[in-house]
Amino acid sequence: MKTVAQLTYIPLYTDHPKDKVQDLLEFVAQHDVEVDVNYLSTSVKGETEVVFELIREIYDTMTIEGETFRFHVELLSPSGE
Repeated sequence: MKTVAQLTYIPLYTDHPKDKVQDLLEFVAQHDVEVDVNYLSTSVKGETEVVFELIREIYDTMTIEGETFRFHVELLSPSGE
């Protein structure tokens, strides 16, 4: 089963938000998911467990690094691909 998640990461209180978003995109690219980068969000598609683990890893990593952020996640219903 494949899941699609639309991720919107908004770094707060930083002078270099584009750099922070680029770092996140590089982190996501290291995972076994299809990635579609758009202007305001990034969509990832992959096995359900992988997508949920990625979401958790992103959240945990940003928290450990002491980042102040908004992280919006929208999930589409799984497909049988």
